[in-house]
Amino acid sequence: MSLNKCMIIGNLGRDPEMRYTPSGQAVTQFTVATNRRWKGQNDEWQEETEWFRVVAWGPLGERTAERLRKGNKVYIEGRIQTRQWEDQSGQKRYTTELIANQVTSLERREREDGDFPTPSDDRFATPSTAGPAQRPAAPGGDEYDDLPF
Repeated sequence: MSLNKCMIIGNLGRDPEMRYTPSGQAVTQFTVATNRRWKGQNDEWQEETEWFRVVAWGPLGERTAERLRKGNKVYIEGRIQTRQWEDQSGQKRYTTELIANQVTSLERREREDGDFPTPSDDRFATPSTAGPAQRPAAPGGDEYDDLPF
């Protein structure tokens, strides 16, 4: 048994570029940067950026090219693949890519009228903006008597 699965959250490094194969299938390529921070031995913060080449095929690639732009935060899930080819001088070249099977934008969505929703919108109500929760009281008095702490 084996597994090849990769999940990343990061920001697009450039706008997606879509093209079509000779058979008419859409393929979209873009890059995603992920960041990692840690405290080094001298107690100073260190930061590292890792770049991923991402490829999305078919309808997923078309949606990605339509909806995502440079700087957008995204969640990508897929598999890692390394390709090889020979350049014009005959030298072997390699590239490693994340072949996406899921691309999810983590940006706030625009409403149909083009305006961004606000926290006072009913669709984004939280207990603090929607009023007190309407829970029935627990038998015997206090509604919190059955909590284990």
